[in-house]
Amino acid sequence: MRTDNELQGVSLLGDTAVKYPTQYAPEILETFKNKHPENEYLVTFTCPEFTSLCPKTGQPDFAKIIINYIPREDMVESKSLKLYLFSFRNHGDFHEDCVNIIMKDLVRLMNPRYLEVIGLFTPRGGISIYPFANYGDAEHQDMVKSRMLAAFRNDF
Repeated sequence: MRTDNELQGVSLLGDTAVKYPTQYAPEILETFKNKHPENEYLVTFTCPEFTSLCPKTGQPDFAKIIINYIPREDMVESKSLKLYLFSFRNHGDFHEDCVNIIMKDLVRLMNPRYLEVIGLFTPRGGISIYPFANYGDAEHQDMVKSRMLAAFRNDF
């Protein structure tokens, strides 16, 4: 069981009065301490209902966002992540930008050993876009390269 001291900084979880952000809000992200920093393990988040806006037309774009990371000391709190991802709902950016912004915000927040963000955007105009962005510390550069190569799709 986590102590109150270990939960300092986690303010959104359990707060029923939380308001959903209407604009891009990286400041909403919260962390908690990893109780197992000596272990290398994978954490995966899947957001099947991500939405953002086309920066040119303002039309909605829909995607499944997958975030995989190997934590170090800090971990992202899931409710804050949900609200953060929701904050893209009125944000106008290209698919590739959204995925890179999410990756950079989470790297800045947590300083993970490794992190990747995959965007599986639904087709618009007959084309699907699947951006992939990743980051690794000095010890995980081989993983950065191999995961990037693995992300190339050849199902044509």
